[in-house]
Amino acid sequence: MLTAALLIGAASLWYTNKLVKNLADEERKKINLWAEATKKLADVSELNTDLGFPYAVISDNTTIPVILTDSSFGMITYRNLDSLKMLDKKYATLQIAEMRDSHDPIEIVLPGENKNYILYKDSTLLVKLRYYPYFQLSVIALFLFVSYLAFSNSRKSEQNQVWVGMAKETAHQLGTPLSSLIAWMEILKMKGLSSEYTGEIQKDIQRLQTITDRFSKIGSAPSLQKENVEEVLEHSINYIKTRTSDKINFALVNNSSAQVFAPMNVPLFEWVIENILKNAIDAMTGEGKITAAITDQQQFVYIDIADSGKGISKGNFKTVFKPGYTTKSRGWGLGLSLSKRIIEEYHDGQIFVKHSEPNRGTTFRIVLKK
Repeated sequence: MLTAALLIGAASLWYTNKLVKNLADEERKKINLWAEATKKLADVSELNTDLGFPYAVISDNTTIPVILTDSSFGMITYRNLDSLKMLDKKYATLQIAEMRDSHDPIEIVLPGENKNYILYKDSTLLVKLRYYPYFQLSVIALFLFVSYLAFSNSRKSEQNQVWVGMAKETAHQLGTPLSSLIAWMEILKMKGLSSEYTGEIQKDIQRLQTITDRFSKIGSAPSLQKENVEEVLEHSINYIKTRTSDKINFALVNNSSAQVFAPMNVPLFEWVIENILKNAIDAMTGEGKITAAITDQQQFVYIDIADSGKGISKGNFKTVFKPGYTTKSRGWGLGLSLSKRIIEEYHDGQIFVKHSEPNRGTTFRIVLKK
């Protein structure tokens, strides 16, 4: 479609330019004929001939602006120009200069070696025709832009359906074995299995239930509740902390003097925090520091998560949120992409790379409306 539109535009531009050139040549011929007629009339005229009479030969011209001047390019008479404006000498002088620049003056040699000049410029029709192809190209460009937007929205809608479908199917597939695990867990308890084992198995089952719940919420209408931001962050950090090397230090800082609350969906928001923390851990290769800082800014809550890892190049600040982007040998590169969708589409917030330096770490910022 793009190629066809470009070909149509190029063909239209070529044809219109050719038409404009032909029309310009015809106007030039017409002015030359009028000049010849004027000279012939002047040759046969008696003394004290009125120069206005020869110029009447071109009185049938109703479209081409024309000025008849003397040898010093002083205006004698004119045609097809605004009569009120031409009373202004400055305006008339500008018209003469414009006509001299646009077309070569046509010289008329009258008896007694007096010279006159016919000056003219393109007719309104020719000017409009000259700019028509650019207008047409603009319309084609607008059509292509609208088509691109429609195609882009269609693709985005299709991708959203794939995301939602995969999430719902994953939740459904997890639901069956999860129900079975819960039932087996109850049987093990009845048979007197040590609580030390059942307790750990129960934690994993609860974790699977949380994951299933997260996937089931993808594509559903967002349900947000006012939550204590510090408590939610602390819960997510503690979960990751127990599954991470002791060489990684975690810190949670509340820069406000009071508790900070913001509307959020806890299971989905914790998913975002876990994704960021996991990426930070991978960037530090098992050793370093992660700091989560909360800042209350009246209408917004800022959550900055900083690590001391290898950093992100400035050119990849936006790329890291695209599906498939990953620096790891394993993984699909969907964590940050999913996090962006959760924050922006479900929480009406923002998530971006606030700052990063090679080998000095990265800071992600999450902005939530209060």
